[in-house]
Amino acid sequence: MERPTGPTHVTPPPRLLPWPSPGGNPCYLVTDDDGSYLSRLADDLEAVQLATGIDVLGHARKVLDDPASPYREVRFAGLRLAECLSDALRVAESRGMRLPVPDTEDA
Repeated sequence: MERPTGPTHVTPPPRLLPWPSPGGNPCYLVTDDDGSYLSRLADDLEAVQLATGIDVLGHARKVLDDPASPYREVRFAGLRLAECLSDALRVAESRGMRLPVPDTEDA
């Protein structure tokens, strides 16, 4: 039995999507087309999530910088910051999983 000598097709690892399943579990996309509709949708949502995090951080800083801020405002800011941090960590994990693995010879 001969082994193929030509280039082999390597399927990229699954992409962690920026939204959970209805049950709250991670969703993954398996594709070798980074320009597919679902890939572009995920890219767009990641951008929105990161931009939202910047906005929430700006508002939260104002609330947290004021020692007279009511408890409810501080709590609300903390909850929104936690949501944004979760989104940002998911984006970072997804992008990290898609980084190319360096060759052991180059390391």
